Amino acid sequence: MSATALLLRQIGVRITGSDEGFYPPVSDYLRNEKIPFAAGYRKENIPDDADVIVIGKNAKLVPESNEEVRAAMDSGKPVRSFADLLHDMTVNSETIVAAGSYGKSTCTALLAWCLRVANKDPSYFIGEITNGFERHAHRGAGPTFVLEGDEYPASNWDNRSKFLLYNAKNVLLTSATHDHINVFPTHADYLGPYQSLLGSLPSDGLLVVSSSEPHARALAENLACAIVFYALDDKAHWHAANIARGAETGFDLMRGSEKIIRLSTRMLGNHNIENIVGVGAMLLEKKLLSPEELNAGISTFQGVKRRMEWLSPQSKVPVYEGFGSSYEKARSAIDATKLHFSDRRLIIVFEPHTFTWRNRAAISAYDDAFAGASKIFIYEPASQGAGSHAQLTQDEIVARVRAANHDVEAINDPDEALERLSGILRPDDVVLLLTSGELGGLIRTIPQLVETKYPR
Repeated sequence: MSATALLLRQIGVRITGSDEGFYPPVSDYLRNEKIPFAAGYRKENIPDDADVIVIGKNAKLVPESNEEVRAAMDSGKPVRSFADLLHDMTVNSETIVAAGSYGKSTCTALLAWCLRVANKDPSYFIGEITNGFERHAHRGAGPTFVLEGDEYPASNWDNRSKFLLYNAKNVLLTSATHDHINVFPTHADYLGPYQSLLGSLPSDGLLVVSSSEPHARALAENLACAIVFYALDDKAHWHAANIARGAETGFDLMRGSEKIIRLSTRMLGNHNIENIVGVGAMLLEKKLLSPEELNAGISTFQGVKRRMEWLSPQSKVPVYEGFGSSYEKARSAIDATKLHFSDRRLIIVFEPHTFTWRNRAAISAYDDAFAGASKIFIYEPASQGAGSHAQLTQDEIVARVRAANHDVEAINDPDEALERLSGILRPDDVVLLLTSGELGGLIRTIPQLVETKYPR
């Protein structure tokens, strides 16, 4: 919603807004951009002279229980989803939609960053705040419009996946593993919108798809557009070779047996190398950049906030935040941390914030979700929408993780959690925070703790 507000303001629209539970980085971002917002939902928040009212997709945004939504619906004014507005903005653009169960925010940001560094002035819409960008949405003068393709429904009255409204011409598909179980109860339900998205691509469009994720690979059949596969290994046409991992990781970007260019990145993990390969395949196949321009973008990219973001630069103890909204995202963050810090003890602080983690049908994911961790703290599950599905309790989650032979503790009070973490913390540890929520403020206070206890 904040990214959409930025795009609208760039074309001269005056914006106001409201929400509940504002927290960084978005709350700080809105303030810095001087976009006024009200905390809490009230019918008085809607300006009398509003031309259009945009309502997001959230369990609280229903007229039966939300007076502001009810007032919007009764106002006689046009009520739209932000996906509707993006449809209008992308009609005449050369769109690149980055989609998938994971990796889409990073790939969207990488695509936009590389084009921007090469002075192509793309339009872009990134769902997350990204380091180095002045703003996470921009209406550029260039022909290319890069969008993060979210499969979640557009609104509470429109069940179409958002990415189906974006006039997709080219798609970078990272994955299609089952997610958002509250909306898509079965994997077949989840795959349906992806099939519609890829089936809509024109004959002069391009699908760049990960061959390492079987569900994404299976979707790349019987399509009208050109198809290119990418992966970490040489089983795909575009792949990486001669990987040298470290604080800065280098590798050769390969097209078949041909070395295109050697790239370097400060992002952690094999999953990010694969993301770079996919982005490189899209930009070079479409001839949007030269290999040298691609390298200039990749080497200067600073990463998406909350995606393996380094939070403790002033401490001997590295603290990273991984976006832990699903099993696959959590595992990629854990694997990346273990790969780059194999000699350190891994402490994980986890919050089961999404329906995917809180649903009783998915409890088996906890059997190996934290493999490789030495100590795990599990924060209380989020309560929003708890009555809409079979919600797991914190005790059930902790018991399941403990049954997998992990050293695990439940935490609820943030101050007490800091004390308990401080009591076990060693200078040779690495700490990984996994959540898509706020973790009770611990995202900010844990880095402060380690920088105080073990300064660099």
